[in-house]
Amino acid sequence: MPHVKMYTTAVCPYCVRAKQILKAKGVTDIEEIRIDTLPEAREHMMAITGRRTVPQIFIGETHVGGCDELMALDAKGGLMPLLV
Repeated sequence: MPHVKMYTTAVCPYCVRAKQILKAKGVTDIEEIRIDTLPEAREHMMAITGRRTVPQIFIGETHVGGCDELMALDAKGGLMPLLV
């Protein structure tokens, strides 16, 4: 299974939902980078994604996007191929 990294904050309901979706798909290890406690991580996230919102999800080298994009990817059958 590829490495899963997610930029999050403590009080983000979309972050919680994205983690639930990934765990339901069998992901057991999510590297969570809290941008609310690490300002330099927020700047890095914005530099590599061009986005300010969380979550920002990476599966391997693929930037999936946020929770809405994760759900859309799953709905069209594209999430599981990224996770194997």
